[in-house]
Amino acid sequence: VQLQASGGGLVQAGGSLKLSCAASGRSFSSYAMGWFRQAPGKEREFVAAISWSGGNTYYADSVKGRFTISRDNAKNTVYLQMNSLKPEDTAVYYCARKYPGSTYYSASGYDYWGQGTLVTVSS
Repeated sequence: VQLQASGGGLVQAGGSLKLSCAASGRSFSSYAMGWFRQAPGKEREFVAAISWSGGNTYYADSVKGRFTISRDNAKNTVYLQMNSLKPEDTAVYYCARKYPGSTYYSASGYDYWGQGTLVTVSS
């Protein structure tokens, strides 16, 4: 399984970005997926996750109401729409595949990771 994240960049506070994560392999639709982020000097933290069907979504309190996770199983892709961005959202964003039965909210619940895409929000 390979995960390729893209869509990061530099944006002003209040702006928007949409991240994409393209997955290889035929079993993408069988797994929940998540987005995490890591800011300089900080630990990796949970951002959002989505169930295999897309019917359930989960968000960190810090991004609720601003970020939306979605997926297109026909395209083997998961997305993260980020609106009303703040300087504190600056981080490298990683997509990851959650393994069955694990927690959505911890990095320990995910087995495959993308390479990360940098999001920088200027004030």
